Formats: sequence, C-alpha cells, structure tokens
Amino acid sequence: MKGLYGLFEKQLTLLEEAEGGFDQFTRSYKSYGVHRMPDNSLVFKEWAPAAEALFLTGDFNGWDNFSHPYAKKDFGKWELHIPPKEDKTPAVTHNSKLKVVVHTRMGERLYRISPWAKYVTRHEKSVIYDWVHWDPPQPYIHKHPRPQKPRSLRIYESHVGIASPEGKVASYSNFTHNVLPRIKDLGYNCIQLMAIMEHAYYASFGYQVTSFFAASSRYGTPEELKELIDVAHSLGIIVLLDVVHSHASKNTEDGLNSFDGSDSCFFHSGPRGEHSLWDSRLFNYSGWEVLRFLLSNLRWWMEEYRFDGFRFDGVTSMLYHHHGIGSGFSGDYAEYFGLHVDEDSIVYLMLANHILHTLYQDCITIAEDVSGMPTLCRPVQEGGLGFDFRLAMAIPDKWIQILKEFKDEDWNMGNIVHTMSNRRYGEKCIAYAESHDQALVGDKTLAFWLMDKDMYTNMSALIPMNSVIDRGIQLHKMMRLLTHGLGGEGYLNFMGNEFGHPEWLDFPRVGNNESYHYARRQFNLVDMDHLRYRQLYAFDRDMNRTEDKYGWLAAPPAYISAKHEGDKVIVFERANVIFIFNFHPTNSYSNYRVAVGPPGKYPSPLIPNVYYYYYYYYYNVVLQLIFLITPLYCS
Repeated sequence: MKGLYGLFEKQLTLLEEAEGGFDQFTRSYKSYGVHRMPDNSLVFKEWAPAAEALFLTGDFNGWDNFSHPYAKKDFGKWELHIPPKEDKTPAVTHNSKLKVVVHTRMGERLYRISPWAKYVTRHEKSVIYDWVHWDPPQPYIHKHPRPQKPRSLRIYESHVGIASPEGKVASYSNFTHNVLPRIKDLGYNCIQLMAIMEHAYYASFGYQVTSFFAASSRYGTPEELKELIDVAHSLGIIVLLDVVHSHASKNTEDGLNSFDGSDSCFFHSGPRGEHSLWDSRLFNYSGWEVLRFLLSNLRWWMEEYRFDGFRFDGVTSMLYHHHGIGSGFSGDYAEYFGLHVDEDSIVYLMLANHILHTLYQDCITIAEDVSGMPTLCRPVQEGGLGFDFRLAMAIPDKWIQILKEFKDEDWNMGNIVHTMSNRRYGEKCIAYAESHDQALVGDKTLAFWLMDKDMYTNMSALIPMNSVIDRGIQLHKMMRLLTHGLGGEGYLNFMGNEFGHPEWLDFPRVGNNESYHYARRQFNLVDMDHLRYRQLYAFDRDMNRTEDKYGWLAAPPAYISAKHEGDKVIVFERANVIFIFNFHPTNSYSNYRVAVGPPGKYPSPLIPNVYYYYYYYYYNVVLQLIFLITPLYCS
C-alpha cells in the first residue's frame, strides 16, 4: 500500500496548491448549484465541460428557454447571476421549479436537473423528478449537539419509507415520533439510514441514486429530516447515512448521467463507465471535478443535516476493476494487490476518510466490502484506507446456509466459531445475523426461515407453544446473541428483525401489482401483549442493555475455550463475561464443567424475565441455554 499512500499524498498536495486545501475544496456545495446572496440576488454555477451553452428556465421566467443564459468560465464551468426583483425579493422563490437547459455541440437541447440540486420532487402521475428550489423562510435550526462517539456501536439499520405497519410510504415525521422511541428503548445507540439520497426508483432500496445532494422527498421535506436527526441526537443516538458513491443511476433527465450531453462528465466513458450487473454508471475518481462533487457531497450531509458518519455502499465494486464480479476472494493476497486494483478509487476512499476524520473527530465510517481487502480499516497514515469498520458479511450468509442446508444435529460448532472470529486483528468489524439484504424478496428473515407459516397461527401466548415456534424463538435468540458476542467490534440489526419480523421485503413494482404489503414493518405485532414477538423484542433489548453494561463489543476479541461438536456447546470469554451456548437439539447438561480464567463467582447478568420460559421447552439445559443464565461457581 506504500505506492497508494504516495498517490494519496500527491493528491492532497494538489488540493492544497490549487484550492487552498481540502477544507475549502469540500465546501464547494456553497458555490455550486444555486445560492442566495445577502442582497437576495441569486448565483447559479455548474460544471458541464462538453456543453455548448447553458440556460436556466423555470417557473420564475415562464419557462423561457433562452432568457437566462449562463456565462462560460474556465475549465468547463458556467455561471449565472440573477438580480433581485424590484421589491428586493429573490427572483426565484422558495418551492418553485427549475431546469438547466443544455445545448450540446451536436445541436441537441437537453433538460437537466442540477447535480447540486438540494430538493427534487415528483408529481404523482409523472415519472420524471423536478428540481425544486429549496430556500425556506424559516429553515430548521438544530437544537442538540452531536452525541459523543459511543464506546460500543450498536446499529439499528433503518428505512424511513417502510417504518410503519401501514401500506404506504412512511414519513420522516413518523420515524421521529414513532420509531425513534423504540430504538432508544431497545438500547441501540446508532441509526443507519438507508435510501435517503434521492432515487427515482423506490424499489432500488436507494441504491440507484439520481440526486446526490437531495434528501428523498417521498418521505417529507429536508427540514423534517433535520428534525429527525436532531431528535435522535437528543436521545443520545448517532445517525449514519448509507452513502452511495460506488455508482449512479443511468437516468438522464433527473440524474447525473449525460448531464452535459456527453457519456463522460462525472463518469468514465465507454465500457469502464458502466456496471454490467447493476446497470448503472461508474464515477471517474481521477477527475478533479468528480472529486470536488463527491467529497463535497460528504461534507454537505455532515454540515447541513448533521449526520455523524457514513456506511459506504458497494466498496468492493470500487476497489477492483472487475468490481468483484466472478471473484471468489479466497484470501490469497494476490487477489488484493495488482493491476486489477483500481488505484483511483482507493485514493478517493483514502481522501474521503482522511478528510472526514480530520474535520470531525468522532466521525464513523463503515465499508461494505465482501472481498476482505487488507488495511481497509487501518488509518490512512499507516497506509490503510481509513475506515473505522467493515461489515462482517460472511456471518449472515453462514446463518442462512445453515438453516437452508443442515439439520439441527448436523450444525458444525467449529465452522460457526470460525466464521464468527475470522477477521484480521486490528481491523474492526460490524457483525450482524441479518440485514436488509437477507430479507429482500426471494429470501426470508431468519425468523421466517425458522418458523415459516407457523408464525401466522402459533405466535399467540394464549395457546400452547408448539415445537416449531419453540425451536424458532430459541434459535433466533441464540444466533443473534452469539453474533453479538463473538462476531465483531460492533453489532447491526435491521429494523423489525429484533422481534422476528415475518416474511420478506418487496417494494411496490409491476410484478406485485404495486403492492405495499411487504414494504412495511409490522411494529403492531410487538404492541400486542399476547403475541410472542414481545419476547423476542425483550430479549433483543436486554441483550443490548447488557452489552452496554459490560462493553464486550469494545473489548479485545474473545477467548474461545470450547467448541464441542458432540455436545454442540460453544464457550468463550469476552470483557470478563462468560458466554455458554448449547446448540444440541435434545441434550441437556447438568454440572457441565467449563474452563475460565480468573477464579471466583460468576453471576448471571441477564434479567430473569427474559429467559425464564426457556426452562421447560425444546432446548432444556441446566446451563439454561445461553449466556450463563444460572450462576456458575468455579475455583
């Protein structure tokens, strides 16, 4: 990585020489797009190197395509100044619609949304989004400071639009008032918000971004998103943005694609600029103005909305010219170094992490990388890419594989433990039993894999628990706690899965008659006293609260003292806590001896109400299933 660090230093030096440093460079959102000056005049600025001419049209000029031309500047930049009206008010009013009219060298006239647009909306009957000038007379003012970076990171992965039991697109306000209190009660200290950057296609889950500076209008206004984050901060919860800088939607009229009429502009031209599997465009990370756009985009979300960091999507695709397509990543170091590695992308990620962590001491960045790139989560000054965490993506895949392919008696303890602990020392991981990926249509939540159709008829506590529900509830808890305690230095849960959300996720589309039936979270199931979903919810809550007390996520990796295949028992120590799991489907053990470090009395940390009902059922164990529920004495 030494050569890459040299390229990073060179780029940093160029920023200093050409732009006065990265602080000023990454504040370019204050000059590009549209801005109101103190005298209420407006300044519009764009970068469109292949354009022959640029005009501004909109409500303010009766949609005249020629009355307001931009002036051409150096390096493909264009500027337009519009003085205030006679009454000294801005010529373009808040909430009015705009378009950039691009004349190409081929004689075409194109209608585009500014890449720096801060708000875009879509009329109910329209397919194309509109650029809306957002300049509210009373902008939201944040009242609460950012919380300090938590000792242990417990993440609640969330999608605002599906955060309601109702069959509709839910709002920022609904999330603020109805979901944030649940997250606080559950003991999560971090929210990861998906699908915030505007995307024209709802079913893309937010991963086909069209407007990078616009918070999705389908959930409400920018001010309502700011309030959501501010209220989360008041609860001591930090908020991460699921940022998509790995690719962009192919949309032209309401996206970045062909903004200036060329096939390049923000992207590589030709095949290098297209992702064959995602059907999307790929950024040219060596481009100066592309760096300005993307790095300023990170700054914008940190400054304007006061996010606390980012989960970078699709990092594997960025790291390699082959984008991970057809690569198994066996762990051979030749897979991570060579001509197939995209140096431009890596330098961009190094710059992004260096700038974020320099400007915001408590900023958190997480990489979604399935390849296992070495030094991904080491500081930039060490030659690493600078991420704080990577997602432990093998763990959820392992749980799904086990449930699909193995009987209970054939579970391999050693293989499970290896998957949980297989990470480089000093590079932190976010562990999770399931995320949104595992619940998408075509797959099922862990709870549904475990209990399937019985969840419709046998989750009531008013009737005797059958063996399917008994096994499902207990394994659901054990799998999540094992992942929580052993799998990483942070933990993630996708909203609703903490209480065993049934079924899968499927957004409205032609194939399901535009139904919202599966594009929602049934929190109402937890609110019914007689349903066993409350038991799963209570376990998840107490699991997080116990971690908050003992801090095992912030502790060094666990010492694994037993993984007994015959007994189906796993034992490990972490943060002075002993974890004991019995995965045997029929055997109980009394006076089971386990090795421990310091001698003494080891009390149970969990609250009795969470687990008392285990005792009589399918996994009847004197060790009481998991986590040292009965006191253990040893010397």
